[in-house]
Amino acid sequence: MKKLAIKDLSEQTGVAAGTIRMWEQRYGFPEPARTAAGYRVYTEQDVVALRRVVAYRSRGLSVPAALERARSLEGETDRPSIFAALAAGGTPVRPQKLRRPTLIAISRAIEEEAMARAAGPVVIGAFQSERNYRAVEHRYRRLANVADAVGVFADFEQSSTEDENVPAEISIGTGEALGHEWAVIVDAPGYAACLVGWETPSSNGERVFEAVWTMDAPVVRRAAQVGAAIASRSAPEWSERLLNILADRPLAVEAPTPGLTALTNRMIGYLDATGAGFDR
Repeated sequence: MKKLAIKDLSEQTGVAAGTIRMWEQRYGFPEPARTAAGYRVYTEQDVVALRRVVAYRSRGLSVPAALERARSLEGETDRPSIFAALAAGGTPVRPQKLRRPTLIAISRAIEEEAMARAAGPVVIGAFQSERNYRAVEHRYRRLANVADAVGVFADFEQSSTEDENVPAEISIGTGEALGHEWAVIVDAPGYAACLVGWETPSSNGERVFEAVWTMDAPVVRRAAQVGAAIASRSAPEWSERLLNILADRPLAVEAPTPGLTALTNRMIGYLDATGAGFDR
């Protein structure tokens, strides 16, 4: 991991070196390592965190509030699992074991409901393998036409996030926890839904996931923030852009009964057709 001097950190974030030292002394943030000679050294993650602080300050947050917000997201980055962040974070969701065809049906319902009624959604998908994503890439390109941002995680050879008109492809390593996860997250001001699953070992070869799905707006927002924070490892600029989008938008309606009804109806339709050989 590349080591940065305080001068480098200041140049890359626009925060004066003296201000960085003051925040370290007063708030304990950022937390630099030290060389044998006692000099401060920082990482690219510190650059991402300080840029977040600058963005939050520009929105009127106080220094302590901006630092606390950045700290919370930094903590999520150290837990590279969207499923774990939801299942173990005190959120009102209950994991259940679901087979792959059921996850496909729920995923399709969430995606199509987003295309039908979500205005400027943020969409995040986790596909494990690039092959899984390529099978449904056309769907996510359609979503990108109406979305503020679309990002997909898979074992791509390298990340590709330059073109905002197509889904950002974010590479994950084979040993990362996210490589075992299935996720579809849609966060829009008028519609929020997510499905997140962790693949479990199966004795009969059937793909089974410990999964949660919800339309609870704060839970969906948290899933989106965790996904964005994880992306900072290999796509820091895209991660920062997505976090800024999320910071500026209101949560979806708390209890969207019409949306829940429509989504459930789509699920029923897809569950009835799971023998059709959906690809994912």
